[in-house]
Order: sequence, then C-alpha cells, then structure tokens
Amino acid sequence: MVTLQIKDNFADSFKTYYMVWTKKSHDEIKKTVFSALEKNVNYSTKGVLGIPASYLDDKVFNQDDAFLDNAPFISSLIKNPNHIGCHTRGNSESFFSGTQQIERDVIELCAVDILKGTSNEFDGYVASGGTEANIQAIWIYRNYFVKEHNATLDEITILTSEDSHYSMDKASNLLSVSIEKVKVDFDTRMVTEEAVAKSIASAKSKGKKYFIVICNMMTTMFGSVDSISAYTNALISADVHCKIHVDGAYGGFYYPFTEGSSTLNFSNPEITSFTLDAHKMAQAPYGTGIFLIRKGFIQYANTQEASYVEGEDCTLIGSRSGANAVAIWMILSKNGPFGWQEKIFILQKRTDWMCEQLDDLSIQYYRHPRSNIITIRANCISKNLRNHLDW
Repeated sequence: MVTLQIKDNFADSFKTYYMVWTKKSHDEIKKTVFSALEKNVNYSTKGVLGIPASYLDDKVFNQDDAFLDNAPFISSLIKNPNHIGCHTRGNSESFFSGTQQIERDVIELCAVDILKGTSNEFDGYVASGGTEANIQAIWIYRNYFVKEHNATLDEITILTSEDSHYSMDKASNLLSVSIEKVKVDFDTRMVTEEAVAKSIASAKSKGKKYFIVICNMMTTMFGSVDSISAYTNALISADVHCKIHVDGAYGGFYYPFTEGSSTLNFSNPEITSFTLDAHKMAQAPYGTGIFLIRKGFIQYANTQEASYVEGEDCTLIGSRSGANAVAIWMILSKNGPFGWQEKIFILQKRTDWMCEQLDDLSIQYYRHPRSNIITIRANCISKNLRNHLDW
C-alpha cells in the first residue's frame, strides 16, 4: 500500500515557476482589497476639491457598511477609484495608490507567470476590453515608426490574418494607416509563411515600409492560433521594419495552459506586446481588458496635454474604474495557478467530448486542438435549429 500525503503548501515546490501568482483564501482577498481601499482617498472624510474623482450618488448606490463588509469587489465599485493614467511607470494620482498597486500586481502576474516574461520589464494597464488594447498597441507602434523612423502614415500598414478581430479594421480607420490581410487556409484556418510573404510583397508594392503585425492567439470566430514563425520568417526574409503584437483576447487566459511548448509569449524576443481579455475566459465583469507591453514603448502614446493628471497618461481611455483591476486580481487569486490549470483542463475535456459527439453525428466543424472554441459549418445546421438556438 502506498500512502500519498498532499499538503497545503504543495505549491511551494513550484515557486521558481510561479513568481507572483499565489492562491489566496477569501479572508486574505478581503484583507488585501480593503487594505488597498484604505490607502485610497476617502471621499467621505477628506476634502477632495481638485481631485479627478467622483463620489457615487448615495441616493442610488448603497453605502451601507453592513452590506459592503463582506463584498470587496462591490466595495471597490462603491469607493469608485479613478485609475486614470498608467501605473507601471513614473508617478500616478497618489489619491488611489492602494488599488493602483493591485493593478500593478495584475500586470506583473499576467506578464511574468502567464506569458513567461521577466519581472519588472513590462508596462500595461486594465483597458475597457480587447478592442481598446489592440488599438492601443497599433497607436503606439504607429507613433514609434513616425518618431523614430520619420515614417509617414502612408508608409505604415497593419499586417494581420483575415480571421483577425474587427478591432484591427477600427484601428486602421482611426489611426489613418492601411491594413493588409493575410489569407488563411479554409480548413485549417492557418497562415503560412508563403501567404505572409505574399501579403508583405503586396504591401511593399504599395509603398509600405513599416509593418505593425498582429498575431492571433485564438481568434474570435474559430479559436485558431497563428504561427508566429510564419510571420517572423517572412518578415526577416523581406527585411522590413516591424513590431509584433499578439491578440490574446480569447486565448490569453486559456492557450498558455494547454500548449506548454508555445513560443507565443514574452519569452519570444520578437513579440513586444499582448492583449488579454479577462471578461472572456476569466469570467470577469465587462470592462476588464488588459494591455501589456515591454518597457520602453508605452510612452509613444503619452498625451502630454493631460497636464491636470499627476504623472503621465499613456492610455487610450483616460479615466477608468480601479474596481476592474480588483476584479481580475480577485479571480486569479481565488483560483491560484493550479486551480486555473485544473479549470482549463476540465474545459479541454468538455470540448473534446463535444467534438466526439459531433463526429458521431457526422457534423463538420473546425476546432484548434488547444482551444475550447468549436465552429460548426453552417450547412450542417438547419435553419430551424439555428433560430431555436439563436445562432
């Protein structure tokens, strides 16, 4: 007979892998969040004249301490910290220093423990969603090419697959740079080095010299994952200036836990920035996108005209709720890294089961083997069933 004793501190043996991320009890989470809120300005007891802050209307929003004492996230909403600016570099509004630290912890956790980066080498912030985070990246790189390479707007283009999220088209329109889309294989949804090279050649023939590359980690409609080497090999062969951003809005909290050998992370020096989206696979409230970028780049989005803000505002959105950062931190802390691995493992098994049922019914579909998204061919689903399921 073999007896296995599983201790509470089993995760200690993995400290070298998870540098920041630890599982916390409900009481520990409460203590951390309420301690952070105490370090923020208290609108009820301190004069806040001149502070970029708003006290919620207490005729509408319940300020009852008995209700809030056991609800750290709701308390954060009610306290309404304004996380204007970027808190991973320089000064920030000191009135909200407590919850700003929680946001910094979220950025560090995601960059280091999920995306295999090095500690203290990343900037970022909690954005309104993946769309904003993608636009933020393209905005930064557009300004970088203009300032550092004297590029004109008509020399800059966005290079991405035809399966990419529509936020790339939004960015193209907003930032007045063109977009070049790479063809994907219809069945595999993959981009190839040859297809990328063809799109680069097409862009160069139109006078494009600077490429803002978007690589997908689980696309919205298919869950497909782009080959980073297909892009980097073709870009190196074409000898063009480029910066690479990974759209992991769907995959950021999923794919790193199903594909351990992936180079689609910050261990790859070719990748400069990432989008994650906690209000998708992390099940956070809407408004919890995450933008992450290597140090030395986010200042290209600095709006110096925001002179009333302590520090600098390098974000697209400006004022934003600190409660959103608290929500992400609470979810990740409650699960812990090994709880998260278990969650993703279960989702993978459920997706495998669903695919087996579709196979038995001879229904055609696409599914990336490391994704939990299944895309069924439309001709396999009757109109009545589509209407019944709101598909």
